[in-house]
This record gives sequence, structure tokens and C-alpha cells, in this order.
Amino acid sequence: MRFAYLAFFENTDGSQLAVSKPDVETVSEIIKLTPGLTAANLFTPETTQDLYNPDEEAPIFGMQLYFEELSELEEALAPAGHLHQLAAAGVLASIRGAKATQQAMYVRHFPVDDGKLDITRNGNPCSYVVHYAGPAEDLNVWTHYYVTHHPQVMRTFPGIRSIEILSRVDWTGFLPWQRVNHMQRNRVMFDSQAALTAALQSPARVAMREDFNHFPPFEGGNSHYPMATKIIRP
Repeated sequence: MRFAYLAFFENTDGSQLAVSKPDVETVSEIIKLTPGLTAANLFTPETTQDLYNPDEEAPIFGMQLYFEELSELEEALAPAGHLHQLAAAGVLASIRGAKATQQAMYVRHFPVDDGKLDITRNGNPCSYVVHYAGPAEDLNVWTHYYVTHHPQVMRTFPGIRSIEILSRVDWTGFLPWQRVNHMQRNRVMFDSQAALTAALQSPARVAMREDFNHFPPFEGGNSHYPMATKIIRP
């Protein structure tokens, strides 16, 4: 799962849209038939408490689709590609008018001590999705420091099931949503909202903040979103 296509939908102008369960199921059925797809995550907002970050309004819906090759991702997003069904009339009707953004990225996977999920017992897991819009003063220095320091601290979170750091790439795609070019995104995953909250209250979170204070200079801040995660396998 070396590349990912990401799309997120947000409320704007005080709107209070929420994605419906039928819309999520429709998107699931479209996505699971995508040629070249290896897996996908569908995100809906959750709540948590963090030792440092204030509550932020999470996207009302999101998706992260994995492919082994960038060419397979681009074929799915080509002018006649399979994923154009996502923008068809009647699909995601419950959040029509939401701000939609999209980006393709390279996915870096990092080890955890126990990555096993028990969805039958715990239900859908919960991801903590982090966006760094950028820019960094020196992206080369920034990325090197981040990938050689921060995931090693993330690994100490109690109950962490996966760690991903995503880096931007040049890509082609023709879905009619706004393209963005975030310099980086992260995703860590836990068994549940409660497990994520416990991790964000743990000593590992203090260590994360200490490492954050040593980051190379960057602008644009960061955003942290707890998201219930529906995993799709083709």
C-alpha cells in the first residue's frame, strides 16, 4: 500500500451537514470495486481529549484509498476512471455543498508492537488524522527529521495499531474537487475512540510534545482529527 488517494469533506459557512449511513454504504460499494485498490478507509468524525491540542471541527467525511502503484491510482482518477462514480448525482447527497479537497500521497508505514485489530469485539477502529499544510523552511530537512524521530515516539503510545506518514507527490486526477498540496499528513490508529483518548492522555503524548518542540521550522500549523474508521477490503 505505497500510495494513497485522500479526499475530505468539510462544513463551510456555518453549515451543519452530516454524512448519512446510506451514503457511506454507497461509497463503500463503489470503492471496493476499484481496479488496483488494495484497501481503503472511510472516515467519520469522532471526539477525543488531547493533553495539548484544542478541539477542532473535524471533516464530516473522508476517504483514504490505497494502491501499490501511482499509475493504478491515476487510472482510477482518469477522465473515464472508476472513481468518477463518487461525484455522480445522488452519491454523497447528504453532504452536497460541503467543501471537498483531494490529494494523492506516498505512504510511509512504520512498525508497531501489536498491529492486530479485533473489529468483531471492538467495532470499527479510530484514527487520529493529522494534516500539515506547510510550507517548511526546508522540506528536505523537515521530512528527514520527522520520519527519523516522530514515529519512533508514536510507537510508544499504548494500544497503537498502525502508524503512517504521508508525503506529497505529483499526480494526475480528474475528480471535480479542489486539489490541495499539503506537505505531509499522518495517521495513527487505535482500537476505539476510548483507546485513542487514553493514548492522548498518556506519558507518550508528553514525549510527542517534547519532540514537536524540536521540529525544523515550518509554517501552516497542523490539524488533528479523531475519525471513526471503516476499513474496506476489495
